[in-house]
Amino acid sequence: MAVEQAKHGNFSISQYLALEADADFKHEYEQGKVLAMTGGPINHGILCGNIYNELRQGLSGNKGDCKAFGSEIRIHIEKAEAIVYPDAMVVCSDLLISSSDPEAVTNPALVAEVLSASTESYDRGNKFFKYRQLDSLREYLLIAQDLPMVETFYRKADNVWEITRFSGLEATLSLKSIGLEIPLQSLYVNVRL
Repeated sequence: MAVEQAKHGNFSISQYLALEADADFKHEYEQGKVLAMTGGPINHGILCGNIYNELRQGLSGNKGDCKAFGSEIRIHIEKAEAIVYPDAMVVCSDLLISSSDPEAVTNPALVAEVLSASTESYDRGNKFFKYRQLDSLREYLLIAQDLPMVETFYRKADNVWEITRFSGLEATLSLKSIGLEIPLQSLYVNVRL
């Protein structure tokens, strides 16, 4: 999804939440600014659904407390003064709900973003910086939509991020944080490459 500056000024979180409650489309919040999230191409939508589905099915019944969520659930990153919508996420304990936003969680273990030309630098840069402020985050996925490729960023015990790239439809994505493997062929089903 593309990110566009929607409202200038210094909005409080409560003002943002009031705007979001009446909005026809999603917005993100960053240090007083409200950013519009515009729609994405077909491949983006398919991949968002596919990653959520693969996570949900892979976690069902055999991965303890881990639960997958789609792109409708917000994350409140208190240290970054930000509220964002990931394309998919996994929470591996009880949901911790933001004290400022009753519809946002604060403790994802894994976050996935589908890249597009308009958001790639944001997803790799400022958005990833914000996500790294979450103590609970163990793994970050960046999913390409124009070729079968996923990059994972895994937080090791010493707070160093290990980067791994999985390429080609024959590859299998390995998610260390939740002990799950996903064939890229399944992740990219129905995606026009």
